[in-house]
Amino acid sequence: MTNRVSRIVLTGGPGAGKTTAADLFRREIGDSVVVVPESATTLFAGGFPRIDHDDVQRSIQRAVFEVQASSEEIHRELYPDRVLLCDRGTIDGAAYWPDGTAGFFEAMDTTYEAELARYDVVLFFETSAVGGIAFEGGNRYRTEDNQQAVELDLRLRELWSAHPGYHFIAHESSFLAKLTNALRILGDVVDNGWPPSAESSLPG
Repeated sequence: MTNRVSRIVLTGGPGAGKTTAADLFRREIGDSVVVVPESATTLFAGGFPRIDHDDVQRSIQRAVFEVQASSEEIHRELYPDRVLLCDRGTIDGAAYWPDGTAGFFEAMDTTYEAELARYDVVLFFETSAVGGIAFEGGNRYRTEDNQQAVELDLRLRELWSAHPGYHFIAHESSFLAKLTNALRILGDVVDNGWPPSAESSLPG
């Protein structure tokens, strides 16, 4: 028995290629999906300050969480018959929260379990930084170096891997091969739903 998929989160460490993947998926799959853009980029592009200070980080992650949740619900209302492809999810902020994971969900007045249940499927893109590949020229609002990207990738992976519809998409030397594998998984879950025990770990 399979479940109909309505909300998929694309996540992973900085420089994983998820935003590029989201655009490719939208082009390849067409009107059956709609992309919910990354909230952090939306905020920073609008002039929201980004400063490495604990109090500022708390304010940033509160804002990102609220924008992400609201944006998902707006897209759900606008496109009730489409699958939402969410460029990051509401859980991601816990990896950036200065006071730890439990503190993040308490501050957001929610629970880890409730936020995990928002999504039917998780496609986790491993950062290219694990292969020592620099990711200049991507998102200009990203400030992490390779070491920081790997550390964030591990924290995010720990947060998301508990989801029953979790799929791990490993870094590959060929980004095209990585996208092809991810598109195969996405096409399968959009067309056929997902088994509760599903997990795909693709070779690097």
